[in-house]
Amino acid sequence: MAKKQSDIGLVGLAVMGQNLALNIADHGFQISVFNRTTATTDKFVADNAGTPGGLVGADTIDAFVQSLSKPRKIVLLVKAGVPTDAVIDGLVPLLEQGDIIIDGGNSLWTDTIRREKDLGAKGLRFIGSGVSGGEEGARFGPSLMPGGDRDAYKELEPIWNAIAAKVDAKGRPMMGGKPGKPVKGGTPCAEYIGANGAGHYVKMVHNGIEYGDMQMICEAYSLMTGLLGMTAEECGDVFKKWNKGVLDSFLIEITADILHQKDPMTGKPFVEIVLDTAGQKGTGKWTSVNALDMGIPAPTVAEAVFARCLSAVKEERVAASKQLKGPVKNVKASRSSLVRAIHDALYCSKICSYAQGFQLMREAQKEYGWTLNFGEIAKIWRGGCIIRARFLQKITEAYERDRGLANLLLDPFFQSEIERCQTNWRKVIARAAENGVPVPTFYSALSYYDGYRSESLPANLLQAQRDYFGAHTYERVDQPRGKFFHLDWPKKDRPQIAI
Repeated sequence: MAKKQSDIGLVGLAVMGQNLALNIADHGFQISVFNRTTATTDKFVADNAGTPGGLVGADTIDAFVQSLSKPRKIVLLVKAGVPTDAVIDGLVPLLEQGDIIIDGGNSLWTDTIRREKDLGAKGLRFIGSGVSGGEEGARFGPSLMPGGDRDAYKELEPIWNAIAAKVDAKGRPMMGGKPGKPVKGGTPCAEYIGANGAGHYVKMVHNGIEYGDMQMICEAYSLMTGLLGMTAEECGDVFKKWNKGVLDSFLIEITADILHQKDPMTGKPFVEIVLDTAGQKGTGKWTSVNALDMGIPAPTVAEAVFARCLSAVKEERVAASKQLKGPVKNVKASRSSLVRAIHDALYCSKICSYAQGFQLMREAQKEYGWTLNFGEIAKIWRGGCIIRARFLQKITEAYERDRGLANLLLDPFFQSEIERCQTNWRKVIARAAENGVPVPTFYSALSYYDGYRSESLPANLLQAQRDYFGAHTYERVDQPRGKFFHLDWPKKDRPQIAI
């Protein structure tokens, strides 16, 4: 029997909104739903009658708000940016003091900071929650990264914990959720992240790391096909095997599935009929721009973004391929040894990419006054989200050993793993360069590692150049840090340039 008022409401019935609403209803919570197209709402409710909690459709935003128990909890799953602001502006006049708005979209964290401040001034509470896992995650258990008003989150927490992905005592994702029969028990992949925009910031970094993971996997595939001439199915067999070891992850698993898939129209390997131009929604770019703004090296994420940009200029690449020549391919290594080396290169590059992401979050908490628990962040990424992987348990353990860890590369486990695998890593990158196979994230990850482990870098010459042409000053190795000098460089006669 339906309650007089729903436990929670949701605005936006696109794919993610519909699946999250069904997830909430499956866990026994009655949920009111609203979409600006009434027919969409009516069809969704009619098609999904009989959920354990119940779905209540509303044909006006006013009726939607009035259908909710107080304090009202309203989830927004609409397009980020102006559309989100428009929905909030439409809700505000209908809400009362203490009501809670939850933005579950991929919003820019600075927008979340602004919205929380503006709504707080009106007596309303705001939560910006990262929601990761795509369509399937939303339906059966996403990874949830809420930030904002802590007291408001305490009221949302029972619902968020219920619908989140679950992991077992060993940190392994618990599978098997079905419509009306969600996974029981386990530890929820949901945790309060921090104030104002912290949740959406951590979700952004998650997505940046995801860009890196996907590109690195593609480079491993490219090496197997480009250097070894392996078929898609043979590559799929390799990824399937890798998914049983240290690279065990959602993305490795689906890569094996994709490479084994045949195109229903032609019977060819499906991957070979997909055009090599990749799209993006901007979160990887946000991560890279923010890293530049804060002066934190995150080159692997940036290279992953640039790789997508380069893929987009398909016509130019086709034309260039007819004019620009590379080396003649010459691979002498055995297939098995090179495949093992590619595995190690992918693994080491992955470690460095995650090290960059966590280093970025470490700096962001200083910039925005957050207190982030990196071990907990790694925990909630173990299930539900796109980058879920066995590897994340090791990150959790690293921060349990040392909460103040400056960089994942300094953790004893990751340090030993890099030392164990780096010979193969370097061998693969050298082979790629010698044979003209682009592996930008592999290159960038190794350069990051070698740069981070270097006591001295050639930036001394760079700073001398800056002082020479712009009087930008320099610090001295024989003086305390923070003390700056300028050399009175000799003036030289230079040829006059006619204008």
